[in-house]
Amino acid sequence: MHAANAQAFWIQAPGHGEIRQHALPTRQTNELLVRTRYSAVSRGTESLVFQGKIPESEYTRMRAPFQEGDFPGPVKYGYANVGVVEEGPVAWRGREIFCLYPHQTRYVVPIEAVVPLPEDLPATRAVLAANMETAVNALWDAAPRVGDRISVIGAGVVGSLVAWLCQQTAGVRVQLLDIDAGKAELAAVLGLPFRHPHDAEDEQDIVINASGSPHGLRSALALAGYEAEIIELSWFGRDEVALPLGEAFHSQRLTLRASQVGGVSPARRARRSHAQRLQLALTLLRDARLDALVDGESDFLDLPTTLARLSDADRPALCHRIRYS
Repeated sequence: MHAANAQAFWIQAPGHGEIRQHALPTRQTNELLVRTRYSAVSRGTESLVFQGKIPESEYTRMRAPFQEGDFPGPVKYGYANVGVVEEGPVAWRGREIFCLYPHQTRYVVPIEAVVPLPEDLPATRAVLAANMETAVNALWDAAPRVGDRISVIGAGVVGSLVAWLCQQTAGVRVQLLDIDAGKAELAAVLGLPFRHPHDAEDEQDIVINASGSPHGLRSALALAGYEAEIIELSWFGRDEVALPLGEAFHSQRLTLRASQVGGVSPARRARRSHAQRLQLALTLLRDARLDALVDGESDFLDLPTTLARLSDADRPALCHRIRYS
């Protein structure tokens, strides 16, 4: 394909995606031409976008860095792209990079928009960078301490990464919880204790809900110990959530706090930029065990049908990788 042309995935309308031809702009001296090798589908957020479930109040806040179009559609959306630099300053040519860019075969971006991959990080695993960045931000928000008892609800990609990072704090006891017993195999690969929420230990110091489900948040309220903190990583879109705040939440003096990756955690905001947080996330992906978080791969040209299938709420939520020829 000529370097001036590309193909991009667009959500034409809720529930309908298509591949479009895209004319690339002329590259400027401070920009790079990148050829995509892999991208990844964020099953939580991208499913909500694909289904047209973004609340109108969030249209501006939920824009991706290089989004085109507007919600509910037509819109070009995505933020997990690993590519190789084809044109740019000599020092950049041939380097593999990560960029918060939608699903597109080639693209032109400013140099400051990309982060080079560590030499020992495979491009196939680097698609997890946006998920790991979310997990890093969650730990900055949760601030686990030595010896803490921590529950992470939801053994999807983000929840598993959060539990995996928490376990690396000295003396911490982590339990990864999910209603899907099949996730026990994933937990075993990552070296994490796994339980069904009904069988979980209570009196937890920190409970992190990454399940994307109101049931998970209600379980978090039940598992938290006195004056414990609950970190909510899920985003529910237009869905309303009812909680039993007349029970343990009040009598146990619990704190419920949101963690969202769009802003660097206040605990580190004065000393870490978005780019530094993303670079840290990439370095934390070097462990080959994290390959277990990718449970499927398909071709870019199949993305319209692939995303429709992945948006089925009944599917287990791990990372689906998109390959480019």
